[in-house]
Amino acid sequence: MNIIETEKLSRRFGHVTALNEVDLSVPNGSIYALLGPNGAGKTTLLETLLNLWPPTAGVARVLGCDSRQLGPGQLAHIGYVSENQLVDDRLKVAGFLTFARGLYPTWDSQLEQKLIHDFEVPLEYRFKELSRGMRIRALFIAALSFRPRLLILDEPFGGLDPLMRDELAAKVLDLAQEDGGTILLASHDVDEVERMADRVAFLESGRIRLADSIESVCGRHVKVVARLAKATAPAVAKRESWLGFRQEGEIVSFVTTQSVRAESVDWEQELGAAASITTAPLSLKEIYLTHARIAQAERNES
Repeated sequence: MNIIETEKLSRRFGHVTALNEVDLSVPNGSIYALLGPNGAGKTTLLETLLNLWPPTAGVARVLGCDSRQLGPGQLAHIGYVSENQLVDDRLKVAGFLTFARGLYPTWDSQLEQKLIHDFEVPLEYRFKELSRGMRIRALFIAALSFRPRLLILDEPFGGLDPLMRDELAAKVLDLAQEDGGTILLASHDVDEVERMADRVAFLESGRIRLADSIESVCGRHVKVVARLAKATAPAVAKRESWLGFRQEGEIVSFVTTQSVRAESVDWEQELGAAASITTAPLSLKEIYLTHARIAQAERNES
């Protein structure tokens, strides 16, 4: 069962297309990452799912409800933390949590107290007196204390020191998995996505270029480097499933996206006579950068 589904979801602002026919399926209980550079449309997608922007075209369903019909009944099960989340800086943390407590019928006061203790957030401080890290921790207390079915995170760990980021991410993951909740995370940090998520979508210029489990994505991308038998060998015919293809004399290199295992492919038949052929798996970061370079080349050509 999918907790989020979109079909050809588009959002335009004047002449700017922020989302372009996005098809996305987020399984219940998954930790799903939207990975892309700044300006890719990640925040617009999250805000459209939350009904902060209506779709220009297409449809989005969240918790089984059309996103345009989301109301208090559905929002009471959705937590949200953003690096740019607006909070009245004059509010004390205690007052902020009191306000949040009244919005969610499933608020767990024992969990709230545990998070206050674990996150070491000073309740008497006003938001304007908090460091960036403490501010994010306070927002997470409010977003987690009602045990949301869906937790939407928009670059929440940006700007935090590595130790604080890893500790906070680990606690958020532990709590979400304990309750069987779903996390939808927007990030431009591949390492963060690799640590946290089990599924990923590459978002580029408002379009999803690739979406699958991280295991599947890494399993079907393989780096191939071949040394042809002769430096004067004719150009190799590039296949559609070969990304980042380069041929310099007798050296051919590319990333293949063939669904079959690399070791079962007859590369000599694919490439012609070759003196040597090596294949190697790729990390998620290498795969993402391969697709990002292709997208950049396509933009430059257009």
